[in-house]
Amino acid sequence: MARHEIDYSELLDLAHLREECETIARRSSTKLLEMRAALLPVLRRASNEGRDRARAALSVDGSGLNCAERISWVQDQLICIIYETVAKHLYRTAAPHVTVTAVGGYGRGTLAPGSDIDLLFLLPPKNTEDMRKAVEFLLYVLWDLGFKVGHATRTVDECIALSKQDMTIRTAILETRYLCGAKALAKELETRFDAEIVNHGGQDFIAAKLTERDLRHQKAGDTRYLVEPNVKEGKGGLRDIQTLFWIAKYHYRVRDTAQLVKLGVLSRQELRLFQKSEDFLWAVRCQMHFLTGKAEERLSFDIQREIAESLGYHNRPNLSAVERFMKHYFLVTKDVGDLTRILCAALEEEQAKPAPGISGVISRFRKRVRKIPGSAEFVEDQGRIALADPDVFKRDPVSLIRLFHVADLHGLEYHPDALKAITRSLSLIDDDLRENAEANRLFLSVLTSRLEPALTLRRMNEAGVLGRFIPEFGKIVAMMQFSMYHHYTVDEHLIRAVEALSDIDKGRFAEEHPLANKLLPHIEEREALYVAVLLHDVAKGRQEDHSIAGARVARKLGPRFGLKPKQVELVSWLIDQHLLMSMVAQTRDLHDRKTITDFAENVQSLDRLKMLLVLTICDIRAVGPGVWNGWKGQLLRTLYYETELLLSGGFSEVSRKERAKASEEALAKALGDWSQKDRKTYSKLHYQPYLLSVALEDQVRHATFIRDTDKAGQVLATMVRTDSFRAITEITVLAPDHPRLLSIIAGACAAAGANIADAQISTTTDGRALDTILINREFQNDEDELRRGGTIGRMIEDVLSGKKRLPEVIATRAKSKKRNKTFTVHPSVTISNTLSNKFTVVEVECLDRTGLLADMTVVLADLSLDIHSARITTFGEKVIDTFYVTDLVGQKVSNENRQGTILTRLKTVISEQEDELRRGMPSGIIAPDPAAVTTGNVPRKSRADA
Repeated sequence: MARHEIDYSELLDLAHLREECETIARRSSTKLLEMRAALLPVLRRASNEGRDRARAALSVDGSGLNCAERISWVQDQLICIIYETVAKHLYRTAAPHVTVTAVGGYGRGTLAPGSDIDLLFLLPPKNTEDMRKAVEFLLYVLWDLGFKVGHATRTVDECIALSKQDMTIRTAILETRYLCGAKALAKELETRFDAEIVNHGGQDFIAAKLTERDLRHQKAGDTRYLVEPNVKEGKGGLRDIQTLFWIAKYHYRVRDTAQLVKLGVLSRQELRLFQKSEDFLWAVRCQMHFLTGKAEERLSFDIQREIAESLGYHNRPNLSAVERFMKHYFLVTKDVGDLTRILCAALEEEQAKPAPGISGVISRFRKRVRKIPGSAEFVEDQGRIALADPDVFKRDPVSLIRLFHVADLHGLEYHPDALKAITRSLSLIDDDLRENAEANRLFLSVLTSRLEPALTLRRMNEAGVLGRFIPEFGKIVAMMQFSMYHHYTVDEHLIRAVEALSDIDKGRFAEEHPLANKLLPHIEEREALYVAVLLHDVAKGRQEDHSIAGARVARKLGPRFGLKPKQVELVSWLIDQHLLMSMVAQTRDLHDRKTITDFAENVQSLDRLKMLLVLTICDIRAVGPGVWNGWKGQLLRTLYYETELLLSGGFSEVSRKERAKASEEALAKALGDWSQKDRKTYSKLHYQPYLLSVALEDQVRHATFIRDTDKAGQVLATMVRTDSFRAITEITVLAPDHPRLLSIIAGACAAAGANIADAQISTTTDGRALDTILINREFQNDEDELRRGGTIGRMIEDVLSGKKRLPEVIATRAKSKKRNKTFTVHPSVTISNTLSNKFTVVEVECLDRTGLLADMTVVLADLSLDIHSARITTFGEKVIDTFYVTDLVGQKVSNENRQGTILTRLKTVISEQEDELRRGMPSGIIAPDPAAVTTGNVPRKSRADA
């Protein structure tokens, strides 16, 4: 975005504005309130016109800094005119002794549309009440105009004294800019501030600003690659640029960043990068404020599309406009990181910066340089790796990779000088270096390091080395995926996946990943696994499927990295199938043998199974905070164990009938302390599917629950159990069977704000339903979660008994929840008779919303379909719901006309048009008549016979 000369006269007709205000002031010079009221519409109109014209100019020239300066200029004029009115007509003798200055960001002459206006009013040592009243009048007018004003009224002595004590005040005064009033006071403050503050506290100030920056980064997640970044406070954002300028202004005594070129701190090219980055970030911030009408600093999903459009981005075949815009944003924040390193390197040279790390406190000790064993190119400088001489990279470009290998090997941080030299030597990474065997050996060693490979990879990525050395990786640097599911850019996701693998490799998270921790030490192809984890999403953003394209990239890069042909094929297969295990585990019935046999046929070997499990865990963990949970871990372990059994030839050949009989006998035995009558009654309550799929300890728990319910004479009952390890709360419902029972339960859960993860449905031999609903855990504390589960259970009971009407409670919930119109998910419905030997599998993919599951189960019930089990999987804003169904006589749905009817009805439910009409209220759900519920005379025979 190129900046243009600003013609401020186009923003306001100052002569006319002054004339209007003068007329008002003369007319009501003795009546303060009347004058304020009369001035407001004139000043408000001028403010709105000036800002509207600044916004229009932003659309024309695209310069964010120009826009911020235009808005600042308009604000300056309004304040000066108000001051002139006060000085001329209200407090003629007092006001001319008051100085009005802008401080903070406003002091730099830049102002975002919704930003606070920070003012410092300077008073002479001997000040009067009228001086303070003059300040008060000016402030009241600004407040009445709707501006948020940060202000302080002080003498110069007070400013100096407070600057010595408070770093925030010192920072604000550093950027003081005279607006109007007694200019001598502003000049005195500037002179004394330089002499008494700047000249005597440079090191402390720089240390405080860098520490403040680091704390801010930690609070924001310590990564610039969050997909909803904070443009002002986030890593690589405007505050980082401002911090750079504060440090430069303080340490080098400069008023303009251009002076840093003359001092040799920045090159001309780096200065242009600095200006371009700042201009872009200001453009984004101004557009955000204009669009939202407030000081919005978080670039959230719901405004990213409009910001991209306003800045002129367009769709491309491989990336949407919003994804192109966000990639540009992240590349700019990376440039800001580069500038930070360069400036810190310059400070280091003047002994103004310490070790270790570029963002610690200022060192007052002299450098201590030591040789690094086995390395002639690099030295250690107070715990950081540094270059032995400036020409290391020119002599041997392989050293650009070797530096990171040596740093990892010896656990060293990176000297700012070394990072600056790397940034300025990236052109040395060419095809010759990429094909160099030693460079690739060193890189593979870094990737598979037993120490901290992710940290080293992140440093390589931030320095620009990783994307240059692996151009395919370079294409996904700063690339975002426009969805609520992915929290990071693709490159950050891949590095975090390597970090997850390294953690498991070290034996960390043994409680969360017991199986992976047990398997990983016995995986022989460790190098192949690390390469697969790093590259599994490397082909994101292409027109073809990223798994297929990624496998092709792996076949190209594998030999270059020095992998053997067998390893290359293994990496290629892992990348091609990296989503398989996750999707099967989360969207398929793992108790259906066909699920396991199909998966096993794809995997084919135990080695592949082990590696795919670990890759899947790393992939999910790296998506973002809270995405991994114990429930997903349990599903993956179940799929692993079932498949391992089949691949190792241990799958039981005993008939289902025999196994069910043995399970029934085991249950009767486990109820040994019950009466013989109760043992017989409650051990024979279940059909074959239940006996084969439910663990014995759960069968005993269910039997106790049913017996207790019967003894209490209850018709409806719920039982709640929490499982912190799986992050699941289990609600078991015992009720008279009813064709729409699952629909009602799902609707009640939606009304209570619970997200269903799984549903296991059973029918007892006496015609009752025993349904187990697994909901995602919300509270860490078991007591809190049990209370929540009890509330949901009572909601289910109230709806089933008719005490509450489901459409009403669903509608209330839908109104309280903001509807998501930011994302588009193309809805799809598929029906398959090949995924299961006994059931028709119906899979629905669409945008999630309140009451969706309830709506879909109503449709299936209306179509006389019996749901055996349901899997509900949420990926951010997208949901994939899978239903295993039969017709009412327990057969698959094979008739094409009937399949077509199912497709049509479900597509109607999930279509956007239908969703808008329904407004989140599933009108098709009707609670059964209470009398019908109590009779329990609608058995689900299909489930019993399945």
